Amino acid sequence: MSLPHFIASRYLFARKRKSVINVISWISLVGLSVASTALIVVLSVYNGIGGLTQKLFNVFDPELMVEKYEGKSFQADRQLLGKIESIDGIKTISELVEENAWITYHQNQSIVQLRGVDRHYPDITGIDTLVYDGEYFLSGQQPVAVGDSIETTRLNYAILGALIYDQLGLRSLSNEPMTVHIPKRGKGIGLSIDDAFNTGYLYLAGTFYIQQDIDSKYVLADIDFVRDLLDYSDDECTSLAIALDKKADVKRVKKELRELLGDTYLVKDRYEQQPLYFKIYRSERLGIILILSLIVLISTFNLIASLSLLIIDKKRDIGTLRSMGMERNIVRQVFFREGLLISAVGVLTGLFVGFVICFLQQTFGIIKMGNNFVVSAFPVEMHFSDFLLTFVLVMLLSTLSVWFTTRRAKIS
Repeated sequence: MSLPHFIASRYLFARKRKSVINVISWISLVGLSVASTALIVVLSVYNGIGGLTQKLFNVFDPELMVEKYEGKSFQADRQLLGKIESIDGIKTISELVEENAWITYHQNQSIVQLRGVDRHYPDITGIDTLVYDGEYFLSGQQPVAVGDSIETTRLNYAILGALIYDQLGLRSLSNEPMTVHIPKRGKGIGLSIDDAFNTGYLYLAGTFYIQQDIDSKYVLADIDFVRDLLDYSDDECTSLAIALDKKADVKRVKKELRELLGDTYLVKDRYEQQPLYFKIYRSERLGIILILSLIVLISTFNLIASLSLLIIDKKRDIGTLRSMGMERNIVRQVFFREGLLISAVGVLTGLFVGFVICFLQQTFGIIKMGNNFVVSAFPVEMHFSDFLLTFVLVMLLSTLSVWFTTRRAKIS
């Protein structure tokens, strides 16, 4: 241990007489600890909320989505599907047909994103496990009396987002169909609804409650029903949803898909399917870090004050050290090391306290969010990168403050 470090550690940890300067030094240490704890707790809670929101999006968004680069739809024939299935790591492919639709029910109406899905869609997203107040089925046979005989007719059903369900004024026991209107392809605005729109009917099968942006936008129906409304062929779709094996590397599969399909198709991962959300998420996270960094910077003012007062209080010690031949720069090093020790002890204590708080919240869910939320307790996710960022940030700001203080101090 070097002499400056030994003297600095004695100033900080050795027993000494109580004084205002000692109290200020420990206040500066506690201030840095509290700031570090706040950084860890806030970032971990934000990670938890972001992770929860991402999981909710992941229920609806596939791992990879293939769309046409130009144009609305394309033919998903066996040749194209066979090429995609040949890539290692691809588990399931689901054909999707999406279009804006106008849905009416009695006097209520809503503009929605009608998503036609095939039988593989629940395997890709798990949406069938999130249906409440109903069950997941999109088509079924209904017996109808025709004269003296009973015939069956095919009925189409829909799974609605909870907010659309409320907007249309539906009830779980409703047996009246909703009317779905989609503009006819290549047709102008006609004199009547029949001239301008293709019309179909959907019965309520169930509702889902995932995330506000999804619940207020999407209605799921059978893909053949949507194709009929859009006058599409049997293998025509607007996108392909792809699920991967658990051990598959998303980036590798995405790269191979792009190389295989060429420039005529777009391959989107989950971040690219929800670009606005993830841009906002990153921007908010950066804003939180900057605001908390300002709090850390303010905490270093106590450190500057305590060091300045300590230098004044140790004038006699400084004179003794100088008379023994210690150079002025070495004396500065003593107080510089003192400041770094205060900072290091403060930030490490703060990291430990932050870890304990987050661990208790993760394990026991002490702070609750209420019964109306997706989860009962505030979600928390601790990342090693956040601990490293906090340590580097606090030590960097503290080091600059300590260096500035000791360089300007008058040491005779």
